[in-house]
Amino acid sequence: MNNAPQLNDHPALTDQPTGGDPAEHPARRSTDRSTHPLRRAEDRPPPRATVSLVVPARNEAPNIPWVFEQIPDCVDEVILVDGDSRDATVHMAQHCLPTVRHVEQSGPGKGNALRTGFLAATCDYIVMIDADGSMVPGEIPHFLHFLDNGYDFVKGSRFMAGGGSLDITRIRKLGNQVLLDAVNHLYHASLTDLCYGYCAFRRSFLDDLDLHSSGFEIETEMVAHALRSGLRIAEVPSLELPRRSGRSNLHAISDGRRVLRTLLSERPGAQSAPARRSTA
Repeated sequence: MNNAPQLNDHPALTDQPTGGDPAEHPARRSTDRSTHPLRRAEDRPPPRATVSLVVPARNEAPNIPWVFEQIPDCVDEVILVDGDSRDATVHMAQHCLPTVRHVEQSGPGKGNALRTGFLAATCDYIVMIDADGSMVPGEIPHFLHFLDNGYDFVKGSRFMAGGGSLDITRIRKLGNQVLLDAVNHLYHASLTDLCYGYCAFRRSFLDDLDLHSSGFEIETEMVAHALRSGLRIAEVPSLELPRRSGRSNLHAISDGRRVLRTLLSERPGAQSAPARRSTA
C-alpha cells in the first residue's frame, strides 16, 4: 500500500527540506521531539506518544463488537461518546472493553459528540473514528506514522492511491467532489478527499482547530481550520466499508448544504469566529 501523504499547497506546508523523502522529514518546530539516532548504548529512545481514540455513537450496539475488537494496541485510551442511545450501545462497549471511558455528549449532533470527546481526551494524539463499522481501526497506525514524523493533522482519503469506498453513492461522491474543489480553490490546496471523518491530530492543536459545529459539517470545519492555521497536513489512503447494520444518520442533501454554509463562513476573509458563533 502506498502510504505517501498528499500535501496541500498551503504556503505554510510547502517549506520542506531538500533531499530525501519529504514525507519522512516535514518542516519541524523547535518543540518537536528529536529524531536523531541513538548515540550511546545506554541511551534510551524517547517515550512513545500516547493515543486517545474518540468514538461517537448513537444506537450502534450491534456494530460496537466488530469495531472494538479491532482496536490496535497502540491506542491507550478509548472514549465512547454516547448520543442518548436507546439500545445497549454503552453496555456493549463496556462489555467489549471494560477500560472504555463513557461520556455523554452535551447536545445533539455528531459535531457536538466529537467536541465532547476531544475535550475529554488526555493523550498526545487524538484519533476519531465512526462506530458503525465503516472505518477500519487497523488503519490507525498509518495515521500515527505521520504524526510521529512531524505532521500535525492527518486525514484519511478514499480517493488517493490505495484508498477506496464500498459504500459511497453517486450523489455523495459528486457532492464531495464539488465541496473538495471549493476547499482546494479557497486554500490553494491539493487535497483528494473532504467529507470523510477518519482523522487524527495532535491534541496540543485542539485550540487552533477552534471547533464549534454541531453536525456532520464538523469534518469540513476541521480541515478548513487546519489549513487556515497552517498546520502540517498529510493524507493517508483509507478504505470505507458499508455500515455493518442499522441506518445512517447522514442526509446527503441537507448535510451537504450545511457543509457548504460552513465553507462559505470559514473562507479566508470571512467574518471572525466569535461573530459566526453569535449568529449561529
